[in-house]
Amino acid sequence: MAGEAEFLEMFQRNSMREAVVSRRPQEKPQESEEESCPAFGYLRGLHERGLAVEFRLRNGNSEFFPYTLLGPWRHNPSAGILLKFTGGDVVSLVLIRGSNLEAMVNQTMNLTDRGLQRHRITFVREMDEAELRRAGAGEPTIDHIDIAEFESNEELQEWLKKTAPAFMRR
Repeated sequence: MAGEAEFLEMFQRNSMREAVVSRRPQEKPQESEEESCPAFGYLRGLHERGLAVEFRLRNGNSEFFPYTLLGPWRHNPSAGILLKFTGGDVVSLVLIRGSNLEAMVNQTMNLTDRGLQRHRITFVREMDEAELRRAGAGEPTIDHIDIAEFESNEELQEWLKKTAPAFMRR
């Protein structure tokens, strides 16, 4: 019978395919390249670098800044983190206010020297009131993110004086 011969041939081919497939090394499920906590997300690999950082605002809007435009930045534990992005004639300041901003997450990452300084932070997000209340003692929290653009140094200094006087230079 032709049908029986075709069936046997197909069975043998499939058995051969299964034997080859079963000899292949089993692939592990791929782990995510990113981790996060309620306040920020980061790249896991020690040598990984992000192209940009996203600032997620409580109102649902996001702003992205490439790390290539990140200039000097300052951390004052009582006032927050002040980032300066410079592109063309415009300077953008991002003021991140919160608590425990230098606190370790998963014993491997923090927002400051292990995160932003090494370009491993992928996003920073404002947390809502319920999330802020749920945060454990010593856990990083982001209360507010201010973003402003300036075309002159005078405008920038005036904004700093009004919004973040702790970062004013004397």
